[in-house]
Amino acid sequence: MVHPEVLVVGAGPVGLTAAIELRRRGVSCRIIDPLLEPPQYAKAVGIQPRTLEVFENMGVLRHILDAAIQMRGQIVYVNGDEVARLELALPADVPFEFIGLPQYETERILTDYLATFGTTIERGTKLTAFEQDDDGVIATVTGADGDETVRTQYLFGCDGAHSVVRKGLGLTFEGGAFLEQYMLGDVEVDWSMPRGYGIRSMHQTDGETDDLLVCIPLPGRRRYRMSMLVPPDLAGTGTPAADKIAHGFEAGPKPELSHIQAVLDRLSPEPTRASNLRWSSIFRISHRIVDSYGRGRVFVAGDAAHIHPPTGAQGMNTGIQDAHNLAWKVALAVSGAAAPDLLDSYDAERRPIGEEVVGRTVRSAREGIGAGSSDPDYVIRREAQLLINYADSPIVAQPESNAALAPGNRAPDARGLTRAAVASPIRLFTLLAGRNHTLLLYADESVDARGLELVEAAATAVHAATRGLVDTYLVASPSAEVGETVLPLVRDRDGEFAHAYGADGSAAFVVRPDGYLGFRQSPVAVDGLTEYLKSTFR
Repeated sequence: MVHPEVLVVGAGPVGLTAAIELRRRGVSCRIIDPLLEPPQYAKAVGIQPRTLEVFENMGVLRHILDAAIQMRGQIVYVNGDEVARLELALPADVPFEFIGLPQYETERILTDYLATFGTTIERGTKLTAFEQDDDGVIATVTGADGDETVRTQYLFGCDGAHSVVRKGLGLTFEGGAFLEQYMLGDVEVDWSMPRGYGIRSMHQTDGETDDLLVCIPLPGRRRYRMSMLVPPDLAGTGTPAADKIAHGFEAGPKPELSHIQAVLDRLSPEPTRASNLRWSSIFRISHRIVDSYGRGRVFVAGDAAHIHPPTGAQGMNTGIQDAHNLAWKVALAVSGAAAPDLLDSYDAERRPIGEEVVGRTVRSAREGIGAGSSDPDYVIRREAQLLINYADSPIVAQPESNAALAPGNRAPDARGLTRAAVASPIRLFTLLAGRNHTLLLYADESVDARGLELVEAAATAVHAATRGLVDTYLVASPSAEVGETVLPLVRDRDGEFAHAYGADGSAAFVVRPDGYLGFRQSPVAVDGLTEYLKSTFR
C-alpha cells in the first residue's frame, strides 16, 4: 500500500493508538518511524484508569493487565520521616485502578495488536516534507531506498517533542523549561517497602527541597524506575536557549549504578542496595503547548502538541486519548459520513485538555500532586483522568436543566445488566466496546405500548440519519413492559444504569466512540435526536 488514506508519523503509544483505531474502522494507513528499533526505556510508566477504559474499548486490555503491576499508592518522606501516605483507591463506580507498565511494553502490545489488522511499522523511515491542499496531503518520506512521495487524505503528527509535523505546519510551541536536570535509572532494590507503592523521598532545608528521590514501581520483584537530581559530575553546562525545546533524554555520559546508589544512601527510607541496572539516562523537562492541534488535513497529538513534567503520569495518557479522539472523527471523514465541521472539534476538545494538563503538572512538580484542593476524591478522579469534560464542544448538546449526567462528561459504567441467552450479568462498557456511536434508549414501567413505538421509531430514524453507524440498545427497568421490542434488549436489573444516567420514563443517550456522552433527552423525541446527529454525521 503506497498511498494510504492516513499517514501516521511516529510509532510510540500515541501513533500506535491512532493507527489501531483507524484500522479497526477499515481505514487504510501507514505508520512510519525513523528509529530502526523501538527504544527499550521505561520512559512513561503510569497508565491511568481512564486510559484502561480506552484500552478495553480498543480490545487490548487483557494484554495490558497481564504485563502490568497495580499502583497502590505513594509514601512520602522528608528528611527521613514519613510525612504522607496516599492510597490510590478509586470509588466502586470506576471499573479500573492505576497500573504501572514500562512504555516499551505498552508499545509492544499495541504493535502486536496493530499487526493483526495487517499493518506493521515502517522503521527507518522518516517524514522529510509535506504540503497540503483541499484534496489531501503530499508527503515526502525517506527510508533505506531513498525518497518516496506519498499521497494521503490526512496526516497525523505523533512524532514527539521535536515534531517534524508541528514544525512543518508552522505551529507555535509556547512555554519554558525547568533549569534542573534529572537522571533516570531502571533498577532493583532489596528493601522492604510495600509492593506497588511509589516512594518519594526529599531532603529539605528551611522548607526548600534540595535533594530528591522518586521511585515508581515496575513489574518484577522490587523493580523501580528511579529519578533524582543529576550529580555535578554528570550535569550539563549552561541554560537551554528560550527557543530550544529541552525535553527528554540528553546525549552524553549516562548515570552508572554508583550514581543511583549514592542517592539511595542519602535518601532511601531504609538501607538498601541497588542492582541490575537495565538502562539509565539524563533528561530535562519543558512545558509547552501548540497554538492549534491541526490545520487543514494535518493534525498533531501527544508530545507533538504538549509537553510537561511527568508528575502524575499524565503525558502518555493524554496523548493516547488525543489519538483516540481524533481517529474516530477522521475515520468518519474518510468514509464520507462526517459532518463538514466535525474535524474542527478535535482542537476544540483536546487543546483545552492539553492546556489544563500542562498547567497542572507544572504546579504539581513544584507543589506536589493535589496542591490547591482539599477534596481527595476530586484529586484522585482528576489524576485518573476521569473528569475530562467536553461540555463546550461544538458536537456536544447543551445539557437539560438539572440533568444528573450532562453531555460532555465521561459516560459511566453500570453493572448488573442482564440480557437473553447470557447466563451472568454484564457491564454497560461491554456494549460500548464497538467502533461506532451507541444509542442507549431507556424505558421504565411508565412506558406503555405507544411509548415503546416512539422509542423504536427513534432507533429507526437514527439508523437512517447515520448510515447505520450507530449501535442501539434498549435498556429497560426490570418491570418495564417491553418484552415484544424488536431492539436489542438489556435489563437494568440492579438499577445502576438508571442511577448513573439519571434515567426515568423514556430517555435517549448518545455515547460517542471515545466513551463520552454527546446527547441526552427525556422523553424520547425523534426530531431532537436527528437534529443533534447533524453535528457529527453528514
